[in-house]
Amino acid sequence: MLALKRKIVEIGMSQAALAKYVQVSPATIAQLLNHGVWPTRPDQPTLQTRIMDALSPYCTLGSQYFEAIPVASTTGMDNAKAKTETTLTQEVADMLLRKQTLTPEAKKQFGLFRDPFSDDVQEPADLFMTPDARAVREHLWSTSKFGGFLAIIGESGAGKSTLREDLEERIIRENAPIVVMAPYVLGMEDSDQKGKPLRAASIADAMIRALSPLEQPKQTLEAKAAQLHKLLRDSRRGGNTHVLIIEEAHGLHKQTLKHLKRFYELKDGMKSLVGIILIGQTELKTKLSESSPDVREVVQRCELVELPPLDANLEGYIKFKLKRVGVEIESLFEPGAIDAIRGRLIFSKSMGKTRETVSLMYPLMVNNLVTAAINQCAMLGFERISADLIREV
Repeated sequence: MLALKRKIVEIGMSQAALAKYVQVSPATIAQLLNHGVWPTRPDQPTLQTRIMDALSPYCTLGSQYFEAIPVASTTGMDNAKAKTETTLTQEVADMLLRKQTLTPEAKKQFGLFRDPFSDDVQEPADLFMTPDARAVREHLWSTSKFGGFLAIIGESGAGKSTLREDLEERIIRENAPIVVMAPYVLGMEDSDQKGKPLRAASIADAMIRALSPLEQPKQTLEAKAAQLHKLLRDSRRGGNTHVLIIEEAHGLHKQTLKHLKRFYELKDGMKSLVGIILIGQTELKTKLSESSPDVREVVQRCELVELPPLDANLEGYIKFKLKRVGVEIESLFEPGAIDAIRGRLIFSKSMGKTRETVSLMYPLMVNNLVTAAINQCAMLGFERISADLIREV
């Protein structure tokens, strides 16, 4: 398809003019020329004929100019159709997770010299807080300050780690007497076949280092446990509270999850010494299911809080991000474009014989989709992002 794109440039025809002649949106032409993707309507033979007619005064096109990725057939048996839809849905999800950054052309055209959607959280004022995010924020603070056992669950890009970073910033800002203990989880997996499981002994070592950086952890597990308990008691009597935070907790081995109950039960008299916060993707919710007898003691003590997608807060989120860099949403998006974003990020997924509505309207996905749309808009020379362009990105 690059040959066709070069031919159009060679004869001096704009993509917008070609789109108008063949009666499709400019975004459709951009998708065809840049990615080799044919639309569903009009079908490939019809659109190919129209393009050949449009260029016939300038040149004669052979079939080699139209080599592209064909669209999946929408006909056939029901089970074949369901299989196609599931595959396409996964491709959409994968695409939305790919990192997007503004092109120099996009930055120049729209005056976005600070990218509003990439590495955009540098301080608490950069956080867009939905009512759900505020509730999670207070859950984290309460567990850190007063104790408890909490699991924060959300899809990739939902903002879990950002809220954890906000918690640590808040502890520093308020000079709160809270000791954060966070084991490193590089390479952590829930089995030896996949990687290296995080063991209770390693968690204890990390806690000891956080409480007393110059003190070496004991060798035997019993001595290590006694050492940790003493450090926690001494720190608690000195006015501190303690919180153990484990990121990527969906990668914890079930035995380690069981052992967390022993950490949670460490006390000084009747006073709990450690609050525990687990942060993980939705697989963690499955591991902490009531139907999992292996971890029932943890399930009975652990409060699960899930970060939902933006959904009703989508427009407010985009407005907030753009306003921080001095751009109004109306100057960048045409009416209907925000609804088109909803249409791209909420879709139906086949689940065997039933279908389930899935929302991918999480900050990371929104950031990538909007950034890709801004780049496409600048490449086509449009003034604003339209609904058609969003649908074709």
